[in-house]
Amino acid sequence: MRYEMVAGLETHVELLTKSKIFCGCSTEFGGEPNTRVCPVCSGMPGTMPVLNRRAVECAILVGLALNCDITHRNKFDRKNYFYPDLPKAYQISQLYFPICRDGYLEIDSSDGVKRIGIHEIHMEEDAGKLIHDPWDDRTFVDFNRCGVPLLEIVTEPDFRSAEEVTAYLEKLREILLFLGVSDCKMQEGSMRADINISVRPIGSSELGTRTEMKNMNSFKAISRAVEYETRRQIEVIEAGGAIVQQTRRWDDNKDASFAMRSKENAQDYRYFPEPDLLPLHIDDEWISAAREAMPELAEEKRRRYMNDFGLSEYDARVLTSFREWALLFENIAELSGQPKEAANMIMVDIARLCSENSILPENLKISPDKISALIELITTQKINRTVGKTALEEIFYRDVDPVKYVEENELLAIGDRDELLAAVKTTLNECPKSVEDFKNGKQKAFGFLVGQIMRAFGGKADPKSVNALLKEELEKI
Repeated sequence: MRYEMVAGLETHVELLTKSKIFCGCSTEFGGEPNTRVCPVCSGMPGTMPVLNRRAVECAILVGLALNCDITHRNKFDRKNYFYPDLPKAYQISQLYFPICRDGYLEIDSSDGVKRIGIHEIHMEEDAGKLIHDPWDDRTFVDFNRCGVPLLEIVTEPDFRSAEEVTAYLEKLREILLFLGVSDCKMQEGSMRADINISVRPIGSSELGTRTEMKNMNSFKAISRAVEYETRRQIEVIEAGGAIVQQTRRWDDNKDASFAMRSKENAQDYRYFPEPDLLPLHIDDEWISAAREAMPELAEEKRRRYMNDFGLSEYDARVLTSFREWALLFENIAELSGQPKEAANMIMVDIARLCSENSILPENLKISPDKISALIELITTQKINRTVGKTALEEIFYRDVDPVKYVEENELLAIGDRDELLAAVKTTLNECPKSVEDFKNGKQKAFGFLVGQIMRAFGGKADPKSVNALLKEELEKI
């Protein structure tokens, strides 16, 4: 019998707010353990939560970007369970009235464009973090993350392969980054996914018993986990066994999943309405304001870059692979009026320098004004491209002014025809063998002669002028 995998995702995304969802504590990552807590987020008796308006605005933006209906009348609920990093022994969440419902996200799959249904998006607070010390065999609790605003984005069970799961998460991450609502740093836990997987015979419409793998924070690990769990369930069924509904832990080193506990259902959490928070009303005016404030997303930028700037689809995709690169490109293109030059400089030279220095795009600090000035020097042939690369490195490392740097180091291109022509003739007289090789059809000889002429000017001559004059003189011979 042939089987198909059926999966749905619950993606948890920490929001980029300055303070937590129900108190004023900082949401900044890191810091000394248990220093960013207060009586509210640590669950002290008698404290009252106050909803963070910015978290609501972020949720509305995400809902609109994912084609959801925005719930006008929102309520919060208590999700009761005990875990060491949850000091209140309950989590404020939304079960009955989630803020967004019935949306979708389209992805590219091997079968073409596929629509993944978004069942709901709800707001909740994050839990703390357990830190395990294998040497002392102890576990420590850090409550700094407790109360950070979360969105949980729940899909329909529409995935049929690991490829589709990865494509969805990559597209979702791109949207969240360009919305500016989350940094999506999976290594810091600000984006993580729970994967619900079952298998069924191909052609069947009934869902099989599902298992869940929680808090996956790597696209590669998620893809391997989906493939492994699919194989495992098929093997269990074909051996005559039954799939047990349970939560499983993925071990990336062993490339396998292991049972942790039986999977809870909603009734196990004993939900009831949160008594300390009033219902939240989102009117049409608020939704319209959010729609008008919606930033341009990566897909829209790619179309614009191709239509307005004449960039290839590949170049447009590279430039929109990071929000910071897209913003840098747009600034430089506008200042310089040279979008293709700006695109090439970012994709080739700036990307190389970032890679060599292990600098992430979000941490790149480089002046669009100075890069624009450098592009003008290159395109007006005041400097050649070799000098341009050197000047770019000086801007990257030392934030120099490119115009002053070129002038102070006497790097302006030498373009005087008589001076260049004299150097060409001298080189031809000094390199008769290379001239003879060129006459015999050896094209490498031409490059050698150009190199000799450029060396005579310390690399400051205009390469186009050198090439043109050299060709003229060789044709005369």
